[in-house]
Amino acid sequence: MSIYEKCYSFKRAEEAIKMDMYPYFTPIQEVYGNKVKVNGKEMIMVGSNNYLGLLDHPEVMKAAQAAVDKYGVATCGSRFLNGTLDIHVKLEERLSGFMKKEAALTFSTGFQTNQGVISTLVGKGESVITDKMDHASIIDACRLSYGDVYKFAHNDLNDLERVLSSLEKETGKLIVVDGVFSMEGDLANLPGIVELKKKYDCVLMVDDAHGIGVMGDHGRGTAEHFGVENESDLIMGTFSKSLAALGGFIVGEKKAISYIKHHARSLIFSASITPASVATVLATLDIIEREPERRENLWKITQKMKSGFQNMGYDTGPTETPIIPVMIGDDMKAFMLWRFLRDEGIFTNPVIYPAVPHGQALIRTSYSATHSEEELDIVLKGFEKCGKMLGVLK
Repeated sequence: MSIYEKCYSFKRAEEAIKMDMYPYFTPIQEVYGNKVKVNGKEMIMVGSNNYLGLLDHPEVMKAAQAAVDKYGVATCGSRFLNGTLDIHVKLEERLSGFMKKEAALTFSTGFQTNQGVISTLVGKGESVITDKMDHASIIDACRLSYGDVYKFAHNDLNDLERVLSSLEKETGKLIVVDGVFSMEGDLANLPGIVELKKKYDCVLMVDDAHGIGVMGDHGRGTAEHFGVENESDLIMGTFSKSLAALGGFIVGEKKAISYIKHHARSLIFSASITPASVATVLATLDIIEREPERRENLWKITQKMKSGFQNMGYDTGPTETPIIPVMIGDDMKAFMLWRFLRDEGIFTNPVIYPAVPHGQALIRTSYSATHSEEELDIVLKGFEKCGKMLGVLK
C-alpha cells in the first residue's frame, strides 16, 4: 500500500468546497480595524485573537517599519549562532520585567515554545501531567519528551490528585495547563492546582497564550488574575494574540531558562524572530502598560456580547473570557450557522472535533477592545437572524 493512499482517500475537504461549506484557510484580502475583506465583501471580524486591537496601531506599525529599516526583514540564522540581535536581548529583559520573573526566552512561534520547553525539561524517568483539553502544542510536546505522560479530566482537581498520588514521590513531575482554554474560554483552576503542585512537589507550567494582555490587573495573565504568580514556576505566552506579532516566550527562574536556552531543539535549530515582530512586541508592551483602559473596555464588550447571546437563548458554555463560544453540538449545524453568518458579513470560526470533543461543535467568537457598539450590535442581530433561520433559536 502506498504511503499516499490516505491522501487519495481523503475527500472531506473537496466535498465541503463543492458544497460551498468549507470554512478554513479563507484568504483575507484586506484588514482595517475590526473589518476584513473576503472575496471583495466587507465583513466584521469576530474570529481574531487581536484582543487589545493593536495589530494596526500607528505606534506599533511605525516601530515595526523602523526595525525593518535598521535590521532588514529577517535574521537568516538561529539565536544560537548569528540570529541574536540586540533587540532580542532587550525584549527578553522587557518580558521578564513585565511578567515579574527572573528571566525570559523567546521562540519563533508559540507552538515551538511549548515544544521546546516541555521536551527539554521532561526526561526519562520523569513525568508530565496535562489537562485533557490542553492545546495541541502541549500534546505534541509531550510526545517528543522522553518522560511518561499522564492526563487528567478537564479542570478536575480530584482527577489531577488521583494521577499525582499514583506517581513515585521521587519522580520529577511537570504539570502543564492552559491558563485560558482557547476554544471554550474557561480558566484553569490555578489556585487548586497550585495547592496540589505544592503537596506533590511538582513544577507548574501555565500556557497563557490567551491570558497575557487580557487577564489580571496589569495584563500579566491568569496567574496574576488568581494571585498565584509566585507559585506558577513557568509561564508561557505568545505574541500572536494581544501582542499583535508572531513568536512565543517562556519566563521563569533564571537557571531553568538558561538550561532551556542551551538544550531546546526548537530554539537552537530554528531561525530567530524577525526584527519587525520583536519591535512590534516591544511597542505593544508599552501600550499595554500605558493604556489599561483597553483591557477595561474589552471586558465591557465581553459582558455585552455574552449577555446578548444568552438573552437570545444561545448556550455560551463555561467561558469566563473574551472568547465566547456559541455551543451548537452538531457539526453540520455549526457549519450551516457559519455559512449563514458569512452571508450576513460576520467572520466567525466553526470548531469541530478534534479541537473540541465529539458532539460539541461550536462557533468560536472572540472580541477586541476596539470593536464599536455599532459593529457589536450588527453581530448580535446577525446571530439572532441566522439562529432563527437554522432553527436553533425560537
